[in-house]
Amino acid sequence: MLLREQSPGKVAGWHHDRLAVVYVRQSSKQQVLDHGESTRLQYGLVERAVALGWSRARLLVIDEDLGRSAAGAGDRPGFQRLVTEITMGHVGLVLGIEMSRLARAGRDWHQLIELCGLSRTLLGDTDGVYDPNEYNDRLLLGLKGTMSEVELHLLKQRMASGRLAKAARGELAVPLPAGYVRRPSGEVVVDPDEQVQAVIRLVFGLFEQLGTVHAVLRFLTEHQMQIGMRERAGPARGEVVWRRPHQTGIGNMLRNPAYAGIYAYGRTRVDASRPMPGHRWPGRVRTAAGDWLVTIPGLLPAYITVEQYEANLARMAANRARAESLGAPRDGPAPLTGLVICGVCHRRMGVTYESNRTGLVHRYVCRSGHLTYGLERCQQMAGAFLDAHVVEQVLAALAPAALELSVHAAGQVEQHRREVDRIWRQRLERTEQACDRVRRQYQQAEPENRLVVRQLESDWEAALTARQQLVEDYQRFTRSRPVRLSPAELAAIRALSRDIPALWEAPSTTCADRKKLLRCVVDQVEVTAEGASEKVHATLVWAGGSRGTADLVRPVARIDQLSYHPRLVGRLRALAAAGLTAKAIADQLAREGIRPPRQRERFHDGEILQLLHRHGLRPAGSGQSHADQRLLGSDEWWLAVLAREVGMPVATLFGWLARGWVTGRQDTRPPHRWIITADRAEVERLRTLHQLPAGYHNRRRWTEAELADPEKGV
Repeated sequence: MLLREQSPGKVAGWHHDRLAVVYVRQSSKQQVLDHGESTRLQYGLVERAVALGWSRARLLVIDEDLGRSAAGAGDRPGFQRLVTEITMGHVGLVLGIEMSRLARAGRDWHQLIELCGLSRTLLGDTDGVYDPNEYNDRLLLGLKGTMSEVELHLLKQRMASGRLAKAARGELAVPLPAGYVRRPSGEVVVDPDEQVQAVIRLVFGLFEQLGTVHAVLRFLTEHQMQIGMRERAGPARGEVVWRRPHQTGIGNMLRNPAYAGIYAYGRTRVDASRPMPGHRWPGRVRTAAGDWLVTIPGLLPAYITVEQYEANLARMAANRARAESLGAPRDGPAPLTGLVICGVCHRRMGVTYESNRTGLVHRYVCRSGHLTYGLERCQQMAGAFLDAHVVEQVLAALAPAALELSVHAAGQVEQHRREVDRIWRQRLERTEQACDRVRRQYQQAEPENRLVVRQLESDWEAALTARQQLVEDYQRFTRSRPVRLSPAELAAIRALSRDIPALWEAPSTTCADRKKLLRCVVDQVEVTAEGASEKVHATLVWAGGSRGTADLVRPVARIDQLSYHPRLVGRLRALAAAGLTAKAIADQLAREGIRPPRQRERFHDGEILQLLHRHGLRPAGSGQSHADQRLLGSDEWWLAVLAREVGMPVATLFGWLARGWVTGRQDTRPPHRWIITADRAEVERLRTLHQLPAGYHNRRRWTEAELADPEKGV
């Protein structure tokens, strides 16, 4: 029965020239199926528009939002179409069975009222017709929208409270990961498929031994392993499907507390500030274990223990590339990456690499305070001397247990091969069952029904082909990786165990393998350098907690950094006064254990000559300085002489020459020394540049680029 219009004056004649829109919506697809009467009433509003004077030719029914929620306008194409028509002035009346059908969010509702007011469009429901430009009608429309929004919030709050109460009892059905199924009674049990269980247990065992998600993924890929999962929806719901492993899936498997028997609810939360285009709901963020809403240990059947689950989480956190974490073993040549601790600030020291003529060279640098607070670097040192000391200690500690390690390694390899072989045999058994099922279906079909028999025959042939292919793959796999190690492989493992240093230096041993070995026995290496000198105090902390200390000698850049520099100068004076040549002085210093800054075996003769000349003991050119001076033009310097004048290392000045920061030429006569052109002003400029802090020249390039193009810097 249609209600009698109480305000006929609101509908003017020009309203009939526009469209009358009937907006039809149900909140979900299930409501469309179950609440058919509501849908019929909404479509029946067409007769209401005819009763108000609209011809059927001017009626428009918008029902694109059937089965869509009104919580937001972004996912409702019908509502967006309605707003577009109103904005263009095509609509004279909008009809809905109730105002909550149009919008549940206050923002969308008040925006619709404002647009209808601007275009002079009327709104109507079963109670009457409203003009948004009239005070009473606008107030009533506002109240209807507010009540609709509050009703939605109340419904959500009640449902959330019910879910939380059910989850607190462990009865809320949460999605199950691979390896679990839910019985009709609601009880969660381990997947009865043995192959599914075997793959899940293999993943956890591999991570415990290999230590990284990518290493587990690489092992599964190399051995053609797949993870069995149960379909959650569709015609094949509940059936096992086999999917290729991927890094995200393995990481989620290791983080899921269900495998440790823990029922957890509230592990993620919706973050409205992270919208996901194309998705109904915004992004979700993972919360810490302490913020989970419900945690019930021991409620689910477990694949691993709680201690192993927590150890896996700790290991994954340590694998992250962060300053506070150890980091995953990678292929960089620095074996102590993540293990070196600064003895000054007790922070983890980073690693920097640079290339020279010998290859890639690394050093350990304490730069946490520098990068975070702009402080000076505590210390930095070359890595080779520290690596050699730690590796020597580790290999010496492993030598007595070499035979035991070889036996354990052989057993570990055979265990992995047995597990993989068992999974292969389960795959073969599954394929045999599929072939047998198709064969029985073919044999039970009526021969006269050729339409069905031809399809069953094709399915049988396909199953037989798949079985033959899998058998051939298994045969190739067993030939390349037999279940038991051959005598030659066992002999090779024992031979390598007798020579641990050879195994360490073997080309087949990767940098990541060396790092894994060190991390098994070493917790950290704390180093403290005595100022800028070559003396370093190292403390090696073993995995068991015991400590070992050592005083090491590191290479330094300048000779005045050496702790024995005064002694070196004194010996130079004494040996020069004794009339020894540069070569004889170098040999004598080597016999006395006085080494150059780079910790080579002895000084070069040229270095001795430069030191003597620097301290005024003997000209660097061995009596030929006047002849050398005649070879130079006005404002020209020998490179070594200019370096001493400026007070900088010769190598640094040569580097400036290679970069083009100074002008020079190479003498055509032996020994082909470099000649630098520099007047007094240029000498002062070089001296000023040398006094600038380290890294200034690299930062200056970026600063100048930003000043030249400020928008580029932004």
